[in-house]
Amino acid sequence: MTALITPGPAVTAGPGPSPASGRRRRSGQGRKRLEILLFVGPALFLFLGFVILPVLLAGVYSFYNLPPAFQWDDLADPERFVGLDNYVRALNTPEFIRAIGNNFFILVMSLLVQGPIAIGVALLLNRAMRGRGALRLLIFVPYVLAEVIAGLSFKLLLQPNGAVNATLEALGLGALTRNWLADPAIALWTIFFILTWKYIGFAILLFLAGLQGVPDELSEAAQIDGATWWQVQRYITIPLLAPTIRIWAFLSIIGSLQVFDMVWVTVAPTVRGMATETMATYMVQQGQFAGQPGYGSAIAVILFLISLVVALGYQRFALHRDLKGAITSGVR
Repeated sequence: MTALITPGPAVTAGPGPSPASGRRRRSGQGRKRLEILLFVGPALFLFLGFVILPVLLAGVYSFYNLPPAFQWDDLADPERFVGLDNYVRALNTPEFIRAIGNNFFILVMSLLVQGPIAIGVALLLNRAMRGRGALRLLIFVPYVLAEVIAGLSFKLLLQPNGAVNATLEALGLGALTRNWLADPAIALWTIFFILTWKYIGFAILLFLAGLQGVPDELSEAAQIDGATWWQVQRYITIPLLAPTIRIWAFLSIIGSLQVFDMVWVTVAPTVRGMATETMATYMVQQGQFAGQPGYGSAIAVILFLISLVVALGYQRFALHRDLKGAITSGVR
């Protein structure tokens, strides 16, 4: 017996995309690009005009021996082109080498002193206690003060006849009175103390914010197993706080390399040249007040390169574990 096979309905391809839908898609993409341009354009313009352009101009000026009030025509004068002489001069100047050392002194001491103090205070303030909110506010107040105000305040307090020496004498500790800002042996330590007072509040609040992400269940489980408070902090809290510590360390490193206003306002120029000069203060002193914009530009480029190398190195060897877990990781 032969089966009858009836042909099924013919399958035809559906209609392709209409020209109108293609135009709407292109119109939507164009509108999206326009929105991105409108939102990003102003910020990009400001970034190019106030960050990238000054860096490029500083690089150009650093190859010239320019007068204080130079004009564009001076850049066309072949006699003013000195090549790398400004860089060679800077790297062979004892004052600038000392300024680099002062910056790295502040950097290292910030990591070794400010970090542990800030972590300890943050751990204490993270516990339930009366007046915790008021203590957090008082700790953060120095950070919100302008650097000029803080610098001038300490300049008045630390004068030879200022409040600090007067208090020491009133307490019978007159032997400890010093010319805190003019003695080259202690001036840099005084600046570091002022910087610590000014910026440690930011570190404490940053660590307090990081501690909010530490689950309480882990600490409670460790305490049930017999761990002491110190053991909980050492083996649970601080390791989980490590990403926040690394971010704070990065900010502290960059700030230490670029410190300027506090030193400039607080310490007299003669003392800065002897003991507390930083790369930024030396750059302004030579580029603006000594009438050597080309040499000052070379100092600015060196400062930029040192900061860039340190930042990239820190990101490569310290922040890479945090960047690997970023939400944008692997996005193409």
